[in-house]
Amino acid sequence: MQKPVIVVHGGAGMWRTERKSAGLAGVSAAALAGFDILRAGGSALDAVESAVVTMENNEVFNAGHGSALTIDKRIEMEASIMDGKTLNAGAVGLLKNIKNPTRLARIIMETTDHIFIIGAGAEKLAELFKLEIANPFTELRMRYWTETKEKLMRGEHDYLPKLHTLVTSNPQLFDLGTVGAVALDKDENVAAATSTGGFSLKFPGRIGDSAIIGCGTYADNEAGASSTTGIGEIAVKLVLSKNACDSMRSGKTAQEAAESSIKLVNRRMSGGSMGLITLDMAGRIGAAHNSQNLCWAYMTTKSRHPKTALAARIVKETA
Repeated sequence: MQKPVIVVHGGAGMWRTERKSAGLAGVSAAALAGFDILRAGGSALDAVESAVVTMENNEVFNAGHGSALTIDKRIEMEASIMDGKTLNAGAVGLLKNIKNPTRLARIIMETTDHIFIIGAGAEKLAELFKLEIANPFTELRMRYWTETKEKLMRGEHDYLPKLHTLVTSNPQLFDLGTVGAVALDKDENVAAATSTGGFSLKFPGRIGDSAIIGCGTYADNEAGASSTTGIGEIAVKLVLSKNACDSMRSGKTAQEAAESSIKLVNRRMSGGSMGLITLDMAGRIGAAHNSQNLCWAYMTTKSRHPKTALAARIVKETA
């Protein structure tokens, strides 16, 4: 067994030239932050939290600082985290100004009897635990919002409910920059975490897959761990992260599970833009997507530095 190991992603979709180098540096830093914890004997849960928080603090990613804007220029962040040993999980949504949504998701998991808390209730809990408040707004996201809004106002593109068609035809319109991490620690426990600001010009109140256990995040010591990125509605319809873990439970390797999940997307959802990372209980990693790019990285005991890439296995077939 290869352990410990961590895999992170910084989002599927089309990575613009202006963001590519910063994105690769960002996932490298996140993988290293998580792996340092694993190397010191820390838990997979601590590792995925640290990795995702590192990306939430980096404005190149669409999570935490640098989150996308809704159609009325609000920021509504979401995140989730799951412990594969206990199946305990926590999730948050509709956050306006919490610096690190993933930290709040873990607080929900460990200090309440609930899994998913949104909006004012979640922010009240953040206040009780003295989580840092920060303004996630960035000029880059404002520029992307303006570009997208202008195209829509000119009538050049359809919008909801044909979102996957719009993104497939015009991937530059949306930053499907969900971030996530999966890890396996020395005690053979897995964990997963995912965080996002959603997609640009989403309707206020919309919650995607990143906050929904089984859709954007799943971890189970009897199967493995997975984090998804892309069009959240697709991952919700297919319960995509759980689907990938069930494939590993049935004997598929992490890579086989990742690829079969994207094939399912292509078959049932007409190829809407999606990607995911996976990790099985043997410590094997997986990553696949049908989008142009997937910004991701991984690190194991065999690597001195994180391995990074802007693409993994691109899957276009349906079976």
